[in-house]
Amino acid sequence: MKRRSFIGAAALLMSSALVLAGCSGGSGSDKGDSGSSSGTKEELHVAISANPPSLDQQSINSNIVGGIGVHVYESLFAMNKDYEPTPVLAESYTVSDDGMTYTIKIRQGVKFHNGEEMTADDVVASMNRWIEVSAKANTLIGGSVFEKVDDYTVNLKVNQASSDIIMILASPIQAAAIYPQEAVESATTEGVSEYIGTGPYKVAEWKQDQYVKLEAFEDYQPSEGEASGLAGKKEAATQTIYYDVVTDASTRIAGVQSGEYDVAEEIPIDNYEDLTDDSALTLNVDRGGTLNLFLNTTEGVMANQTFRQAALAALNCDDIMLAAYGNPDLYELSASWSDPTDVQWGTDAGSEYYNQHDTEKAKELLKEAGYNNEKIVLVTTQDYPEMYNATLVVQEQLKQAGINAEVETYDFSTFMEHRSNPQQFDMFITSNSYNMLPIQLSVLDSGWAGLNSSEVSEGIQAIRSAASDEEAAAAWEKLQKFLYEYSAATVLGHYTGVTAMSNDVAGYDYLRFPIYWNVTVAE
Repeated sequence: MKRRSFIGAAALLMSSALVLAGCSGGSGSDKGDSGSSSGTKEELHVAISANPPSLDQQSINSNIVGGIGVHVYESLFAMNKDYEPTPVLAESYTVSDDGMTYTIKIRQGVKFHNGEEMTADDVVASMNRWIEVSAKANTLIGGSVFEKVDDYTVNLKVNQASSDIIMILASPIQAAAIYPQEAVESATTEGVSEYIGTGPYKVAEWKQDQYVKLEAFEDYQPSEGEASGLAGKKEAATQTIYYDVVTDASTRIAGVQSGEYDVAEEIPIDNYEDLTDDSALTLNVDRGGTLNLFLNTTEGVMANQTFRQAALAALNCDDIMLAAYGNPDLYELSASWSDPTDVQWGTDAGSEYYNQHDTEKAKELLKEAGYNNEKIVLVTTQDYPEMYNATLVVQEQLKQAGINAEVETYDFSTFMEHRSNPQQFDMFITSNSYNMLPIQLSVLDSGWAGLNSSEVSEGIQAIRSAASDEEAAAAWEKLQKFLYEYSAATVLGHYTGVTAMSNDVAGYDYLRFPIYWNVTVAE
């Protein structure tokens, strides 16, 4: 397993979240912000790669919307640093004996950015809209209903008893944000028009294609407990956050180097080496998802499980990931389909089939499978260099084992058409962001790569109907092992995203998104 990180040119130990942190005393540049008596700036400038399509966190599946939204909105529960759902706007909850009703007490005295107190009416309106407009929520708990009990208590009547309900409520993508009832009722099919939450920052201004300006919410009331991931104590440590829209990567890089921006997100991996030599910058490398190889399980020779096992035996994942990401510090080897640090879902089950790098074993399995030099087609696209480069290495490794592997390259739209039709591919590689729940993984979706087996449907049901977190985790371990043994797909490795920031920035954290509420910038 590779875990390395850099500040300037010096290598440091990585944290368990694969976050590079530290400071080396760089001077940084004063952009003219008025300072505070504490010697820190009152403005934080973050260069982001695209204009957010909306600020409606419930309905938009976008990292940029989610990353801004976690500073503005809050939900009943959120993930802590150990990926455990933790009360935020909720105070406590109980579950009925049959598992069909959740009674949730909400915190009293919490105010929205408009000065109004949050009550059960706001929670019910928000959560019922969320179940409808969030694709992830609707898929898992569609048909569930929130109802008011009293001003500070709500009931959730679920569509089926399941151990993952609170985890679903805490998922950060298309999050279950609580809005004022009036904002929900005035929302159109295009989304809410009033961006009002209970978070540590409020939306002050949004200039399309220029910036989103957030200001500290002075009446913010944090939940109890130390800061941990997306939960615990949040403090608007810097008065104003500007999310500056800078679509050109070279401009983001030049801006963070000159001091125009304190932070630059989405740094291309091609620039990583150069930036490690800049002693004024800290590079944060945050684990973001997995690069995966999917195998057709239904057509021709690919329907032979022994043949698929031969293909997995031939793979050297270190070489594949190096070709994809160009630097060992930008990836990690692990068989886990979830974030390996996730205390519930991170597992190495099936790892005996992962990264075997055993060409002789592959040849023996090919002979056992009766392989007769049939052509195997790997479809890919050059629109995503990491996917394309990895595919070329996989092709070569399969050839060394004696598999007649050919690569077909398409534009991204055409690639997606081939990927979705098992008659038009034998294998393909894609990168996939982490999901909070393994049942949300694309590999389990029969429409993704054609995998359709009773073990998958039974495994999903076992996870959802588990009586405890431990039982659910055990059911996922069994299902992940099946994926490897059946050789339906394999994780190739875990990729990372790179964020560059001035050494004057302190307090940065990351969990699914960059977290800036406890961040300060020295003058």
